[in-house]
Amino acid sequence: MMMCKEATRLMSLKLDRRLTFQERLSLRLHLMMCDACRRCDEQFTLLHGIGQRFEAALDDRTPPERRD
Repeated sequence: MMMCKEATRLMSLKLDRRLTFQERLSLRLHLMMCDACRRCDEQFTLLHGIGQRFEAALDDRTPPERRD
C-alpha cells in the first residue's frame, strides 16, 4: 500500500505530466481508501486550475510587444 507522502508526490506530478499506468493505478487505489488524500487531490486540482486561469488572464492583459 502506498503511503500518503508518495500519494501527495504523485498528485503534484500529475499536474505537470502524465503519470505512468503504474503510478495512476497506485494513486487511484490509494485515493479510494484515503479520504484525506482525496481532499488533498481535489485541492491541488482546484488550485492548479485557478493558477492557469489567472495566468491566462494576465496574458490577455499584457500588450503583445511585451509577451514572451
